[in-house]
Amino acid sequence: MTAQPVHFDGPGDKDPHRVPPMPERTPQALRLAIQEHAPHLLPDFESHWRRAIGDAFNLTPVPAFMRLWWTQYAIARDPRLEAHLNDLEAHAAKSEDPQESAALLAEYSRLRCAAAEVEPGE
Repeated sequence: MTAQPVHFDGPGDKDPHRVPPMPERTPQALRLAIQEHAPHLLPDFESHWRRAIGDAFNLTPVPAFMRLWWTQYAIARDPRLEAHLNDLEAHAAKSEDPQESAALLAEYSRLRCAAAEVEPGE
């Protein structure tokens, strides 16, 4: 089963299997995309922002914050990918075969890494 997202053709596209494009790679653009397309992530995003960044004078944590939430949004914007990842995780947790569990988790990890690498507009 492929879990790659299908590209979104624009706001007039009503196909439920299409996913919106990734936003610009800025905290504000990412927050707006989450608010519009994955609002279930917004409370955790904002809480994490306040806790990790807030009014900090040191912006060192921003790249790690953006990588985490970029990946989370890249997955959440595609319900099929999100469901597939949840299934992989659940099956790995239930498996009594260590090799099967490791293979499922390797696929889970590969897909998360691929989601982290999606570029703006994709």
